[in-house]
Amino acid sequence: MKTRIITAAVGLVFLAGLLCLFDTILFDIVVSAICILAIHEVYSAMGLRGRWGVYLPFVPFTLLIMLSNSLRVRAVVLPLAFLFALYLCVYVIVQHGKVEFIKLGGLVFFSGVILLCFYSLIYLKRLLPSEQYQGDAVYFILLILCIAWGGDTAAYFAGRLFGRRKLAPIVSPNKTVEGAVGGVLGSVALGIGLTAVYADISQRLGFFTKSRVGSLLYIILALLAAVASVLGILGDLFASAVKRQCGVKDYGTIFPGHGGILDRFDSVMFIAPFVTIVLTFVFYHFRS
Repeated sequence: MKTRIITAAVGLVFLAGLLCLFDTILFDIVVSAICILAIHEVYSAMGLRGRWGVYLPFVPFTLLIMLSNSLRVRAVVLPLAFLFALYLCVYVIVQHGKVEFIKLGGLVFFSGVILLCFYSLIYLKRLLPSEQYQGDAVYFILLILCIAWGGDTAAYFAGRLFGRRKLAPIVSPNKTVEGAVGGVLGSVALGIGLTAVYADISQRLGFFTKSRVGSLLYIILALLAAVASVLGILGDLFASAVKRQCGVKDYGTIFPGHGGILDRFDSVMFIAPFVTIVLTFVFYHFRS
């Protein structure tokens, strides 16, 4: 427990430093690097370690997606994505009998989920530039992390105190229904608390929605946090199911006491895209 607490504290300091670089290209580069490392964890878990011909093409492709902030770069995403897919198909043919298609398919699918997660964080930055929306993008990124990690923490303590019924005994024996409920309530409480603090500091509460709905905003955010928290549990269970099928305990060891990047971001995987999609269609007017 002591190691977990120290690692969490160091991680929070790192997060604070990263957010201080939010308006620089360094933020995009660091998030891209984390995404690439997460994909490498899946590559290793799938038993493909040493097959660098499988993993290495993911690096430039990931950078292309994550850093495609100009029209010129976005114009080449489709042809390069086609070439990337074509390369993987040829690789399966050439390495027939040496590389299992099921493992390669698992890597491609899981990598797509990871890309969607981390790209959502960079997309928020581009969608809500600071000069126009002040700190809204940072607020929503913190909201995503509060829902995910706050929900995890609340679920842990609720499960320890009240846990009786197993939620998914085969996939994750330690998770309980009571813990999941506590996690959802914790996510809602933290989400509302963060919103209240940000609204008080920035005085931007009235700009979050298409119409000035006043106190209804907190009801909308509570529902958002509740649904997102359930998606966080789903992401956690999905990552656990993959680990069990691959026969690994953790995805990595980069975070002492916590495991790998995916062991920390599994609950973020589906929350980040969901929150980004909701705010795009509900919280702001965006012109096409």
